[in-house]
Amino acid sequence: MAAPAKKKKKIQPIDQDFLLKMETALVVLRNEIVDNLVASSEDFKEIMGGVEPKDLADIASDDIDRKMIEAIGAQELKRLKMIESAITRIKQGKYGHCIKCGKWIPQDRLEAIPYALMCIECKSEDERRNR
Repeated sequence: MAAPAKKKKKIQPIDQDFLLKMETALVVLRNEIVDNLVASSEDFKEIMGGVEPKDLADIASDDIDRKMIEAIGAQELKRLKMIESAITRIKQGKYGHCIKCGKWIPQDRLEAIPYALMCIECKSEDERRNR
């Protein structure tokens, strides 16, 4: 006798209260990132303004600091773009749909990663392919 097929849990469309909650969370995240980028930029200016090469160790240390700030800034900018995209999708009525398969992304996933573009299955498949 064949094993019974697993019933897939149907994911319901997102209600307006949840959308409002997620939009608020995304705006808060966006503001935090902008604040961090501004602070990083100030740190970067301070590092660059105070560069008076005394020896090779100082130059290397300043270079490492500068590269770390740039890397953090690049990661945060990428996240900021994803957040802006999610806010736009909310306004367009497309938020919560997987961009790959078109199915609804579970609300638990959206609460964990409010700017998620894909459902867990598609994201896992995408990551396996990119290894």
